[in-house]
Amino acid sequence: MKQLFAFLILIVLSITSQAQNATKNDVVLQLNGDELTGKVTEITDDAVKFMYAGENLSYTIKKADILKITYASGRVEVFNKPQLSASSQKSSPASGQADNGALSDHHNRIAILPFGFVREGQKAADEMSNVVQNYCFTFLSKHAGVLQVMDTRTTNARLIKAGVTRENIEGFTMDDICNILGVEFVVDGTVVLTKVAQQTLANASYSDKSKNNRTDSKSSGYSSANTYNYENYETTINVDVYNDKGNNMFSQSRKSFFKTQDAYQNALEYVLKRSPLYSK
Repeated sequence: MKQLFAFLILIVLSITSQAQNATKNDVVLQLNGDELTGKVTEITDDAVKFMYAGENLSYTIKKADILKITYASGRVEVFNKPQLSASSQKSSPASGQADNGALSDHHNRIAILPFGFVREGQKAADEMSNVVQNYCFTFLSKHAGVLQVMDTRTTNARLIKAGVTRENIEGFTMDDICNILGVEFVVDGTVVLTKVAQQTLANASYSDKSKNNRTDSKSSGYSSANTYNYENYETTINVDVYNDKGNNMFSQSRKSFFKTQDAYQNALEYVLKRSPLYSK
C-alpha cells in the first residue's frame, strides 16, 4: 500500500513538472529594454524569428537589436554585450564607438546630424553644414524640455569613428545611426539655396557749400553716387526626426519669407517649433 502511494506521488510530481515546463516561454531582451515573451522559432545569420505567446504570427527581430535570449530550458544566449559602466570604461581600452554598445542609455537623448547644404544645385562646403547644425543645436537646446541634446562636436566625432559621412549616410538606417550615437532621436535636415534675383541699388548725394546757396556764382559743391548689388535667394528647409526604432516621427519643409543667405535661421526655427522635440 505504501509503495502504491509513493508511486502515485511520483506520477503527480512528474505531471506537475511537465505542465510547468509546457507553460515556460522564451524571453527575448532587446537593447532598448523591451522584453518579448513567446517562442523563438528560428535563428538566421542576422535575425531571430519569434512568435508571441498565444499567437501564430511570426516576427523577425534583428540580432543587432537583441541583448540576450533566455530560452524556456533555462539556457541563455547573449547576442550583444552590455555597455561598460563609466568606471569600467576608464580602466579598459576604448572600443572606438563610445555609446553604440548594447544597453546604452538612449532614452530622452537627441543628436543633430550635420545638415545637407545645397547652393545653386551644388553641395556646399562642410563648414556650412556644420554652421546650420550648430544653429539647430543652439536653438533646440533652449527648448528641449526634459530631453538632452548632444553637443555637435560629440555627435560628429562618433559619426567619424563609425565611418559615417554625408556621402555614405544613406547606407545606414536611422536606427543604426541612433545606436552609433547612443540617442533616442536624431534630427536630419537639408538647406537648399536657390538664387532668384539680383538687385542693383544706387543712391546719390549733393552738397552745396556756398553761403548764398545755389544763387551765388562763386558757390562750390560736390556730389557722390554709390551702387550696391544684392543677390536674393530662395531658401527651403527640410527637417526629419527619427527615433531609435527607425521610424520617421516628423517631416516638414518650409520656405523662408526672407531672401538673404542666412534666411535658413527663421525657417529652421519655424519647423523646429512644430516638431515633437520642441518645448516652450
